[in-house]
Amino acid sequence: MAEQGQLQDWLYDNTLIEHIRQSINSKTKSYRYVLPTQLVAKLADSSLDCQCVQVARGGPGAFDARTIAHRVVVPFDQSNDNVLGGSPEPYVNNPLRVPEVSERYSVAQKNRKDWGNLCRVLSSIQRRQDEDFTRSVLKQVLTEIYRRLAQVRVVYPTPMRISLDRCMQLIQDYLVGLSGGDRLLALTSALFVIIGKRFQLYSEVRRATITAADQATGMLADLECVLEDGNVVLAVEVKDRILTVSQMRGKVPGIREKQVLEIFFVAQQGIAEKEAKDIQDLINHEFVGGHNIYIVDLITLGRAVLSLLGELGRRDFLREVGGQLDQYGSDIQHRRAWASLLAAA
Repeated sequence: MAEQGQLQDWLYDNTLIEHIRQSINSKTKSYRYVLPTQLVAKLADSSLDCQCVQVARGGPGAFDARTIAHRVVVPFDQSNDNVLGGSPEPYVNNPLRVPEVSERYSVAQKNRKDWGNLCRVLSSIQRRQDEDFTRSVLKQVLTEIYRRLAQVRVVYPTPMRISLDRCMQLIQDYLVGLSGGDRLLALTSALFVIIGKRFQLYSEVRRATITAADQATGMLADLECVLEDGNVVLAVEVKDRILTVSQMRGKVPGIREKQVLEIFFVAQQGIAEKEAKDIQDLINHEFVGGHNIYIVDLITLGRAVLSLLGELGRRDFLREVGGQLDQYGSDIQHRRAWASLLAAA
C-alpha cells in the first residue's frame, strides 16, 4: 500500500483513493460529509443501500442518511476543528436534496465532477457488498480527513496575563507529549524569535521543518539567527535526546567555517555523562579559536529569558509558539495540544 506522509493508505486502487481524496476536499462543502455518513451507515447495517439519501426513495435498503449525518458525522466534525467545513445540517443543503447519490441526479448538481467521484466510490461499495472492502474504504476516508486536518487553522487562545511560573509550567506540560523533537523545536524557535525582536540582537530566525536535514536545507543548524545583511550571528542546534560529543563535532566545523562566533546547543536531556570531559575539552578548544559554545536546556534558558522579557514578552512568546506550529506544518495533534494548554492557562 502507498503512503503519504506518515499515514498509510488502505486501498490498492489509486484511482479510488483519488476519488475519495477529492470528495473529502471538495469545494462543495456538503459533499465532504457524504462518504463518512454513507459508509458509517453501511458498516452499521450491511442491508442498507449506501447510495440512498432519503427513505422516501423506497426500495431495498432505503434509509434517512440525514439522521446519521446530524447525529454522528456533524458532532465528529465539530469536535475536530470543523475539518469538513462546520456545516450544522449538510444534508439539508441543495446538493443533497436528492433521493440518492447516483449519476441519474448529476443534472441537479453544479459540481458534477465531484458528484461523479461520490457516485463512483459509493457504487463500488454497493456493487461489491463486501464488509472488509467497505471498512477499508472508510479507513481511507478517515485517513484523508486526518490529512485535511493538517490544513485546518487552529485558534490559540493566548491568556491576557501570564506569570513566569505559569508560563514555564505550560512549556513543561507541552514537552511531555512525544513529538520527535517537533514541540521542542517550535518552543525554542519561538523563544529565539522573541529574543531577536525584544533585544534587537538580530533581524530574523531561519528555521527548517523538523524532518528536514541541515545539509538538504543548506543551514548550519536547526536555527540561524541572522542580521539584516544576511550574516549569521548565532547558530542554535536543538536536541530532544542526550547530546553527545560526536554530534557536537559534526556541527562545529561547518559553523566555524562560516565564522559564526556564538553556538547554542539546546540539549533537553543534557549531555552524555561519560563524555562530559570530551565535551568540555571541545568547548575549551573552540573558545581559543574565538567560538563560544553554550549547552543549556530549554527550561533553564526559558526561565532566564522570559523573566527578562516581562509579562508582555511572555504573551508574545506564547503567540509565537502557535505561529511556529502553523508556519512549519506541525502535526495537528501538536497544534491542538498547544491550543488546549493555552485555553486552560
